[in-house]
Amino acid sequence: MKKLLLSVVCILIGITTFAQTQLYENPNFAELTKDHKVIGLVPFKTTVKLRPKDMKEMSSEQIRDLQINESENLQFAMYSWFMKRKEAGKLSVDVQDVATTTALLRQNNITPDNIEDYTPGELAKILGVDAIISGKFETNKPMSEGATVALAVLVGVYGPTNKAVLNLFIHNAADGQLLVNYNKAVSGSLGSSTEDLVNILLRKASRRVTYTK
Repeated sequence: MKKLLLSVVCILIGITTFAQTQLYENPNFAELTKDHKVIGLVPFKTTVKLRPKDMKEMSSEQIRDLQINESENLQFAMYSWFMKRKEAGKLSVDVQDVATTTALLRQNNITPDNIEDYTPGELAKILGVDAIISGKFETNKPMSEGATVALAVLVGVYGPTNKAVLNLFIHNAADGQLLVNYNKAVSGSLGSSTEDLVNILLRKASRRVTYTK
């Protein structure tokens, strides 16, 4: 019985989410953002680090499309996360609709391949917002259901995602100053959807970033 209990404990420890978090907030955040009304959320640079043997089964174009799809799903999930807090009275600014952000970026020939060539200030001016949320995201398996199914067809059945790293930045539009840098790495049981993952990644930030209440 003792051996059985020990085994169960070990299994539970193994699937428990492990998290590392680093958060920087500009000491002048409140002053710099006092007149902010709208912030923009641009697509994150997303990397899906598949197993080497799986990458051999995919073309570079398929990997690129997979990562762009994950970036778009992350953007929508984060937008939804912020809007739920806005509706609950826990967010002091509006977030530009993702469809509007996407249209404005396309109109200015900004794509996932070249968006990093633009400064946060330039992107903010194009989008007409007071601050820009951008960043990088890395995972070892796609979270969106469609991408997971497609990947399973190509390279075989996949289990749950067990590692993800988010590096989020908020820059002030007026002068390009860094307002927030939030870096979070998690591993273990991360849920079954992009929304689940975003809730895990941003839950702690919501209690410490001044935009959120």
